[in-house]
Amino acid sequence: MLAENLQTWREQLLREGRVERGRETAQNLITLTEMDDSLIAKATGLSVEDVSKLRAAVRH
Repeated sequence: MLAENLQTWREQLLREGRVERGRETAQNLITLTEMDDSLIAKATGLSVEDVSKLRAAVRH
């Protein structure tokens, strides 16, 4: 039971880390390139909606 909980917790942390890294990469691509949201989404694994939200946040 404890080992299963630790494994689940570890997997969740890894997923969260990948999502955060994807966001950081998307922000860099938005700032440094003229790539569209769809292409950035494909490159980072984020949704187009998430990339659009990041783009709006970067502009402000």
